[in-house]
Amino acid sequence: MRDAVVVEAVRTPIGKGKPHGALARVHPVELLAHTLRTLVERSGVDPELIDDVIGGTVDQVGEQAMNTTRYAALSAGLPESVPATTVDRQCGSSQQAVHFAAQGVISGAYDIAVACGVESMSRVPMWSNVPQGKDPFGPGIAARYPEGLVPQGISAELIAAKWSITREQMDAFAVSSHRRAAAAWDAGLFDAEVAPLEGVTRDECVRPDTNAEVLAGLRPAYHDPGFAERFPQIEWNVTAGNASPVNDGASAVLVMAGETAARLGLRPLARLHSFAVTGSDPLLMLTGVVPATEKVLRRAGLALDDIDLFEVNEAFSSVVLAWQQETGADLDKVNVHGGAIALGHPLGASGTRLTTTLVHAMRERGARYALQTMCEAGGLANAMILERV
Repeated sequence: MRDAVVVEAVRTPIGKGKPHGALARVHPVELLAHTLRTLVERSGVDPELIDDVIGGTVDQVGEQAMNTTRYAALSAGLPESVPATTVDRQCGSSQQAVHFAAQGVISGAYDIAVACGVESMSRVPMWSNVPQGKDPFGPGIAARYPEGLVPQGISAELIAAKWSITREQMDAFAVSSHRRAAAAWDAGLFDAEVAPLEGVTRDECVRPDTNAEVLAGLRPAYHDPGFAERFPQIEWNVTAGNASPVNDGASAVLVMAGETAARLGLRPLARLHSFAVTGSDPLLMLTGVVPATEKVLRRAGLALDDIDLFEVNEAFSSVVLAWQQETGADLDKVNVHGGAIALGHPLGASGTRLTTTLVHAMRERGARYALQTMCEAGGLANAMILERV
């Protein structure tokens, strides 16, 4: 059977997803086009050989509508003959793009594909695709869940309560994310993956000087009297400091068959080894990373101890800490260059951002196996294992 390898991976710096953010003036099509252009330039691959470009975007409306990935590919200068599509698996959209690209290569449908993603949360705020007063769920969901589903912030609080995760633990995890990200930047460990844009060279949300005392002063981000009555177990410990911010950014990875890489004289960064996707309780919503991790390890024939590095998306501290409790993973191997709490979480771009950071960290640290997993709205999660080649 054919294999699929990553031969190049790039991302933009990540800006604050606010009107004053460092990348707010950049149209989302151009954010993504920048990574596609850089990917082709750094790899040296002939863009005529690309069989498909698969991109993730969550809020597909306004400036992120009309198949953003197609227009980003055209803006990047790719030939008109290169097709593109945009997918949505919520926060895991571009990780799903990696799965699709690799599965296409392994099956023989593609020789070369690009997986990528973009989100400009300054220009297209979260929930822009749901007009006020409109119900995106429908009557069947209302009947199946008569008490109603909840926003992600409430899910993060429910997870903290169920796994007895304290405010101090969540804040400490957040501090560690910032310190690791700052240390990685200072050591030049992001230089190979980041493509500076519009004079922006570093991630905007990393706060090297943050500490537990500062975070302890932040108010709960999601307190709501109605949910407090419905869920008395919630202690309201999720804050803006121990959750990911809103962000602008784009990322892209170049995937091809191992035999194609050899023919083109390209050195792979990693082999895409195994894949899994799973559904979970849509009320807790963000716990799918646990069964997804178990499922991908089982499919790979590996044990947790075989994994040298993990990337677990830091949507909220409570998600990663609950995942760690359930899996028993060593946190010293998790998000070693910082995670979304520090680096940022531009929704549609985060999957390939994690992959980009992970493949470069694997090479820098000599890791053999690495595992990436992401929680996603609606009770979903993707997971995949990468192997050094």
